[in-house]
Amino acid sequence: MTDTAGPKISISGVRKVFSLKDEDFVALDHVDLDIADNEFVTVVGPSGCGKSTLMNILAGLEEPTAGEAFVAGTSVSGPGPDRGVIFQQYALFPWLTVRKNVEFGLKVAGVSKTERRERAEHFIEMVGLSQFADALPKMLSGGMKQRCAIARAYAVNPSILLMDEPFGALDALTRVKLQEQLLDTWSREQRTVVFITHDVDEAVFLANRVVVMAARPGRIYDVVDVNLPYPRTEDVRLSPEFTELRNRVWHSVYHQQSGNVAGTASH
Repeated sequence: MTDTAGPKISISGVRKVFSLKDEDFVALDHVDLDIADNEFVTVVGPSGCGKSTLMNILAGLEEPTAGEAFVAGTSVSGPGPDRGVIFQQYALFPWLTVRKNVEFGLKVAGVSKTERRERAEHFIEMVGLSQFADALPKMLSGGMKQRCAIARAYAVNPSILLMDEPFGALDALTRVKLQEQLLDTWSREQRTVVFITHDVDEAVFLANRVVVMAARPGRIYDVVDVNLPYPRTEDVRLSPEFTELRNRVWHSVYHQQSGNVAGTASH
Protein backbone atom coordinates (compact mmCIF):
# COMPACT_ATOMS: atom_id res chain seq x y z
CA MET A 1 0.00 0.00 0.00
CA THR A 2 1.25 3.47 -0.80
CA ASP A 3 0.50 6.72 0.96
CA THR A 4 1.76 9.87 -0.74
CA ALA A 5 0.99 11.90 2.39
CA GLY A 6 3.37 9.78 4.47
CA PRO A 7 2.71 6.93 6.86
CA LYS A 8 -0.37 6.93 9.07
CA ILE A 9 1.68 5.55 11.96
CA SER A 10 5.42 6.02 12.34
CA ILE A 11 7.42 4.44 15.14
CA SER A 12 10.91 5.88 15.32
CA GLY A 13 13.68 4.55 17.56
CA VAL A 14 11.26 3.56 20.31
CA ARG A 15 12.84 2.15 23.45
CA LYS A 16 10.98 1.30 26.65
CA VAL A 17 12.68 0.47 29.94
CA PHE A 18 10.80 -0.55 33.07
CA SER A 19 12.55 -0.08 36.42
CA LEU A 20 12.20 -3.21 38.53
CA LYS A 21 13.43 -3.88 42.07
CA ASP A 22 16.89 -5.16 41.25
CA GLU A 23 17.41 -4.12 37.64
CA ASP A 24 16.01 -2.33 34.63
CA PHE A 25 13.98 -4.40 32.17
CA VAL A 26 14.28 -3.40 28.51
CA ALA A 27 10.85 -4.17 27.02
CA LEU A 28 11.51 -2.52 23.65
CA ASP A 29 14.79 -1.57 22.03
CA HIS A 30 15.06 0.67 18.97
CA VAL A 31 11.80 -0.23 17.25
CA ASP A 32 11.25 1.41 13.85
CA LEU A 33 8.11 0.82 11.80
CA ASP A 34 5.94 2.75 9.33
CA ILE A 35 2.31 1.76 8.71
CA ALA A 36 0.32 3.14 5.78
CA ASP A 37 -3.16 4.62 5.90
CA ASN A 38 -5.82 1.86 5.85
CA GLU A 39 -3.18 -0.87 6.16
CA PHE A 40 -3.91 -3.94 8.29
CA VAL A 41 -0.78 -4.93 10.21
CA THR A 42 -0.56 -7.82 12.65
CA VAL A 43 2.16 -8.10 15.31
CA VAL A 44 3.22 -11.52 16.51
CA GLY A 45 6.08 -12.83 18.62
CA PRO A 46 7.08 -14.88 21.65
CA SER A 47 5.91 -14.04 25.15
CA GLY A 48 7.77 -11.06 26.55
CA CYS A 49 8.65 -9.51 23.18
CA GLY A 50 6.93 -6.22 24.00
CA LYS A 51 3.85 -6.52 21.75
CA SER A 52 1.44 -5.07 24.30
CA THR A 53 3.95 -2.43 25.41
CA LEU A 54 4.22 -1.25 21.82
CA MET A 55 0.42 -1.16 21.57
CA ASN A 56 0.16 0.85 24.79
CA ILE A 57 2.67 3.38 23.44
CA LEU A 58 0.62 3.79 20.25
CA ALA A 59 -2.53 4.16 22.33
CA GLY A 60 -0.87 6.84 24.47
CA LEU A 61 -1.17 4.73 27.63
CA GLU A 62 2.62 4.41 28.02
CA GLU A 63 5.42 6.84 27.23
CA PRO A 64 8.54 5.56 25.50
CA THR A 65 11.83 5.92 27.35
CA ALA A 66 13.40 7.04 24.09
CA GLY A 67 12.20 7.60 20.55
CA GLU A 68 8.72 8.63 19.45
CA ALA A 69 5.51 7.32 17.96
CA PHE A 70 3.65 9.49 15.47
CA VAL A 71 0.07 9.37 14.18
CA ALA A 72 -0.51 11.32 10.97
CA GLY A 73 2.73 13.19 11.63
CA THR A 74 1.84 14.23 15.18
CA SER A 75 3.72 12.83 18.16
CA VAL A 76 1.61 10.60 20.42
CA SER A 77 1.38 12.25 23.84
CA GLY A 78 -1.66 10.48 25.29
CA PRO A 79 -4.92 8.77 24.35
CA GLY A 80 -7.03 10.38 21.64
CA PRO A 81 -10.27 9.93 19.68
CA ASP A 82 -8.27 9.17 16.54
CA ARG A 83 -7.33 5.78 18.06
CA GLY A 84 -9.87 3.16 19.09
CA VAL A 85 -8.49 0.48 21.41
CA ILE A 86 -9.93 -3.02 21.78
CA PHE A 87 -8.52 -5.39 24.40
CA GLN A 88 -8.98 -9.10 25.05
CA GLN A 89 -11.19 -8.16 27.99
CA TYR A 90 -14.37 -6.78 26.49
CA ALA A 91 -14.55 -3.74 28.81
CA LEU A 92 -18.30 -3.31 28.30
CA PHE A 93 -20.43 -1.54 30.86
CA PRO A 94 -22.47 -4.40 32.36
CA TRP A 95 -25.42 -2.14 33.26
CA LEU A 96 -25.80 -0.77 29.71
CA THR A 97 -27.45 -2.50 26.77
CA VAL A 98 -25.55 -3.24 23.57
CA ARG A 99 -27.00 -0.08 22.02
CA LYS A 100 -26.08 2.09 25.00
CA ASN A 101 -22.57 0.62 25.12
CA VAL A 102 -22.06 1.46 21.45
CA GLU A 103 -23.50 4.95 21.98
CA PHE A 104 -21.37 5.67 25.03
CA GLY A 105 -18.36 7.26 23.34
CA LEU A 106 -20.63 9.31 21.11
CA LYS A 107 -22.51 10.60 24.15
CA VAL A 108 -19.26 11.63 25.81
CA ALA A 109 -18.30 13.44 22.60
CA GLY A 110 -21.55 15.42 22.69
CA VAL A 111 -23.15 13.83 19.64
CA SER A 112 -26.91 14.44 19.47
CA LYS A 113 -29.28 11.70 20.62
CA THR A 114 -30.66 11.18 17.10
CA GLU A 115 -27.24 10.87 15.49
CA ARG A 116 -26.02 8.62 18.30
CA ARG A 117 -28.91 6.28 17.68
CA GLU A 118 -28.37 6.23 13.91
CA ARG A 119 -24.65 5.56 14.15
CA ALA A 120 -25.08 2.94 16.84
CA GLU A 121 -27.71 1.12 14.79
CA HIS A 122 -25.44 1.14 11.74
CA PHE A 123 -22.51 -0.46 13.53
CA ILE A 124 -24.64 -2.85 15.56
CA GLU A 125 -26.10 -4.12 12.30
CA MET A 126 -22.63 -4.25 10.76
CA VAL A 127 -21.41 -6.67 13.44
CA GLY A 128 -24.61 -8.73 13.33
CA LEU A 129 -26.08 -7.81 16.72
CA SER A 130 -29.30 -6.06 15.70
CA GLN A 131 -31.43 -8.70 17.43
CA PHE A 132 -29.48 -8.09 20.66
CA ALA A 133 -29.42 -4.29 20.64
CA ASP A 134 -31.44 -4.12 23.86
CA ALA A 135 -29.64 -7.00 25.60
CA LEU A 136 -27.28 -6.55 28.54
CA PRO A 137 -23.72 -7.93 28.23
CA LYS A 138 -24.47 -10.78 30.65
CA MET A 139 -26.88 -12.17 28.03
CA LEU A 140 -24.18 -12.30 25.32
CA SER A 141 -21.60 -14.94 24.46
CA GLY A 142 -17.91 -14.04 24.47
CA GLY A 143 -17.89 -13.58 20.71
CA MET A 144 -20.95 -11.33 20.83
CA LYS A 145 -19.38 -9.20 23.57
CA GLN A 146 -16.29 -8.71 21.43
CA ARG A 147 -18.45 -7.78 18.42
CA CYS A 148 -20.14 -5.18 20.60
CA ALA A 149 -16.73 -3.82 21.62
CA ILE A 150 -15.72 -3.61 17.95
CA ALA A 151 -18.95 -1.78 17.07
CA ARG A 152 -18.34 0.67 19.91
CA ALA A 153 -14.80 1.34 18.69
CA TYR A 154 -15.96 1.95 15.11
CA ALA A 155 -18.86 4.17 16.17
CA VAL A 156 -16.66 7.03 17.35
CA ASN A 157 -15.02 7.03 13.89
CA PRO A 158 -11.34 6.61 14.80
CA SER A 159 -8.89 6.56 11.93
CA ILE A 160 -6.88 3.84 13.69
CA LEU A 161 -7.95 0.65 15.47
CA LEU A 162 -5.49 -0.83 17.98
CA MET A 163 -6.45 -4.40 18.87
CA ASP A 164 -4.60 -6.32 21.59
CA GLU A 165 -5.38 -10.06 21.23
CA PRO A 166 -9.12 -9.32 20.97
CA PHE A 167 -10.02 -12.92 20.06
CA GLY A 168 -7.56 -14.63 22.38
CA ALA A 169 -10.14 -15.85 24.90
CA LEU A 170 -12.57 -17.27 22.33
CA ASP A 171 -13.02 -20.82 21.09
CA ALA A 172 -11.49 -21.71 17.72
CA LEU A 173 -14.69 -21.65 15.65
CA THR A 174 -15.87 -18.31 17.09
CA ARG A 175 -12.41 -16.92 16.53
CA VAL A 176 -12.41 -17.86 12.84
CA LYS A 177 -15.88 -16.36 12.34
CA LEU A 178 -14.84 -13.09 14.01
CA GLN A 179 -11.66 -12.91 11.92
CA GLU A 180 -13.76 -13.11 8.76
CA GLN A 181 -16.27 -10.59 10.11
CA LEU A 182 -13.53 -8.18 11.14
CA LEU A 183 -12.05 -8.28 7.64
CA ASP A 184 -15.49 -7.72 6.13
CA THR A 185 -15.96 -4.69 8.38
CA TRP A 186 -12.48 -3.38 7.60
CA SER A 187 -13.02 -3.74 3.85
CA ARG A 188 -16.22 -1.66 4.06
CA GLU A 189 -15.24 0.94 6.65
CA GLN A 190 -11.48 1.20 6.01
CA ARG A 191 -9.32 1.96 9.02
CA THR A 192 -5.65 1.57 9.78
CA VAL A 193 -5.48 -1.52 12.00
CA VAL A 194 -2.69 -2.73 14.29
CA PHE A 195 -3.65 -6.16 15.60
CA ILE A 196 -1.59 -8.00 18.21
CA THR A 197 -1.90 -11.77 18.39
CA HIS A 198 0.06 -14.80 19.56
CA ASP A 199 -1.61 -16.94 16.86
CA VAL A 200 0.43 -17.26 13.65
CA ASP A 201 -2.52 -18.44 11.52
CA GLU A 202 -4.57 -15.45 12.67
CA ALA A 203 -1.69 -13.07 11.99
CA VAL A 204 -1.30 -14.26 8.39
CA PHE A 205 -5.01 -14.57 7.66
CA LEU A 206 -5.80 -10.98 8.62
CA ALA A 207 -2.83 -8.92 7.55
CA ASN A 208 -1.34 -6.99 4.68
CA ARG A 209 1.92 -7.35 6.62
CA VAL A 210 2.98 -9.43 9.61
CA VAL A 211 5.50 -7.89 11.98
CA VAL A 212 7.47 -10.55 13.86
CA MET A 213 9.07 -9.41 17.10
CA ALA A 214 11.93 -10.96 19.03
CA ALA A 215 12.18 -10.89 22.81
CA ARG A 216 14.63 -9.65 25.43
CA PRO A 217 14.88 -6.93 24.38
CA GLY A 218 11.76 -6.55 22.25
CA ARG A 219 12.59 -5.56 18.69
CA ILE A 220 11.44 -6.20 15.15
CA TYR A 221 12.92 -9.42 13.83
CA ASP A 222 11.14 -9.72 10.51
CA VAL A 223 8.38 -8.10 8.43
CA VAL A 224 6.48 -10.44 6.11
CA ASP A 225 4.35 -9.13 3.24
CA VAL A 226 1.11 -11.11 2.87
CA ASN A 227 0.21 -11.01 -0.81
CA LEU A 228 -3.00 -12.99 -0.50
CA PRO A 229 -6.24 -11.78 -2.08
CA TYR A 230 -9.13 -10.24 -0.18
CA PRO A 231 -11.71 -11.29 0.77
CA ARG A 232 -9.86 -13.90 2.81
CA THR A 233 -11.98 -17.01 2.58
CA GLU A 234 -11.61 -20.56 3.80
CA ASP A 235 -10.12 -21.37 0.38
CA VAL A 236 -7.40 -18.78 1.00
CA ARG A 237 -6.72 -20.26 4.44
CA LEU A 238 -6.27 -23.73 2.88
CA SER A 239 -4.15 -22.57 -0.07
CA PRO A 240 -0.47 -23.49 -0.57
CA GLU A 241 0.37 -19.78 -0.60
CA PHE A 242 -1.13 -19.34 2.88
CA THR A 243 0.74 -22.39 4.15
CA GLU A 244 4.03 -21.05 2.80
CA LEU A 245 3.54 -17.68 4.49
CA ARG A 246 2.37 -19.31 7.71
CA ASN A 247 5.45 -21.52 7.79
CA ARG A 248 7.75 -18.54 7.27
CA VAL A 249 6.16 -16.59 10.12
CA TRP A 250 6.04 -19.69 12.32
CA HIS A 251 9.74 -20.26 11.76
CA SER A 252 10.54 -16.63 12.62
CA VAL A 253 8.51 -16.76 15.82
CA TYR A 254 9.23 -20.19 17.19
CA HIS A 255 12.69 -21.02 15.87
CA GLN A 256 14.43 -17.86 16.94
CA GLN A 257 15.53 -17.57 20.53
CA SER A 258 16.62 -14.25 21.94
CA GLY A 259 20.20 -15.43 22.39
CA ASN A 260 20.45 -16.60 18.79
CA VAL A 261 19.14 -13.48 17.08
CA ALA A 262 21.98 -11.47 15.63
CA GLY A 263 20.23 -8.15 15.13
CA THR A 264 17.17 -7.36 13.13
CA ALA A 265 16.40 -9.30 9.99
CA SER A 266 16.13 -7.53 6.68
CA HIS A 267 12.74 -6.03 5.98
